[in-house]
Amino acid sequence: MDTMNDEFYMSLALDMAERAQGQTGINPVVGCVVVKDGAMIGLGTHLQRGTGHAEVHALNMAAGKAQGSTAYVTLEPCSHYGKTPPCSQRLIDEGVARVVVACEDPNPQVAGRGITMLREQGIEVEVGLLRSRALRLNEKFIKYILTRQPFVTLKSASTLDGKLATRTGDSKWISNGQAREIVHTLRHRHQGIMVGVNTVIADNPSLTTRMEVPGLNPVRIVIDSMLRIPLDAAVVLDGRAPTIVVTTESADPVKRAALLDAGVQIVVSGAGPRVDLKTAMTRLGELEIGSILLEGGGTLNGAMLESGLVDRVILFFAPKIVGGGAAAPGTFDFPGVELMQSAITLEGLEVEVLGDNVCISGTPIR
Repeated sequence: MDTMNDEFYMSLALDMAERAQGQTGINPVVGCVVVKDGAMIGLGTHLQRGTGHAEVHALNMAAGKAQGSTAYVTLEPCSHYGKTPPCSQRLIDEGVARVVVACEDPNPQVAGRGITMLREQGIEVEVGLLRSRALRLNEKFIKYILTRQPFVTLKSASTLDGKLATRTGDSKWISNGQAREIVHTLRHRHQGIMVGVNTVIADNPSLTTRMEVPGLNPVRIVIDSMLRIPLDAAVVLDGRAPTIVVTTESADPVKRAALLDAGVQIVVSGAGPRVDLKTAMTRLGELEIGSILLEGGGTLNGAMLESGLVDRVILFFAPKIVGGGAAAPGTFDFPGVELMQSAITLEGLEVEVLGDNVCISGTPIR
């Protein structure tokens, strides 16, 4: 075993997988590198749900020369027939001698069976190389496959005093160009983008992805308990992406019919007066929305965070102070805790300087 070379090839496989984020839907992102006699003979990435897996693309590139080779795979090869045949069998058929796997697949249909299948055929299998990076890369897939609920990333940009806008409602722009570019990449990498109806009324956003290289537009999700969304809102009229409005049984049936006629999908979650957010996540998961970028105002951000429905927090801070007291909306608006020791904290912190902005991200823990 050559640890240095193994890490190099696995890192390359992870790099390839990372570039496919946002393209595979509820499927994982996976990369594969096939190496023989010190030379790479096959590279592959899973590009889209229902199409060939990373191992298949890499072995196709190897063109029958994989006998005795080593395959580096970022996720355990599948062992079952789904939309495509099992990759473990393809590795066996091609005569691969050694398989290095970054992490096991938590999918109950796999869950170690792919590794067992390879070992039973005499293939040397090593598991765990760069595991933490591989798990982070597929955190959305892992959450969805284990819970059938979407992985929620809360993104917000604020001033140093935690304001989303001035007391007059002006918010353009808090963050700089670098931060806004990252936001569009985040949109591309999530299946849905969620806001509250107040954001739609105040800003009339399109909620689309704007990147130099065209990205995918996520499903637009609006939390609107009483269907106050205007029928001429951009998310209603703009057909570049589907729109889902999550509402309650108390909402106006006439307005509901009008939205349906406009092509908006309605999801009912709770009797009212507020949307039952936990039930909403279950409903959205049933629609195979496996990841959501939450770009809410303080009320929705606070409610989602307090309900334990946020899996990752990404906060952009600009070197600005606007004051305004309660008239200037803040990032989080919820009743709050009585003691500092009860505060929601972020673990696994990552800090990035973006020009004059700072990005802080982590996993919320209560």
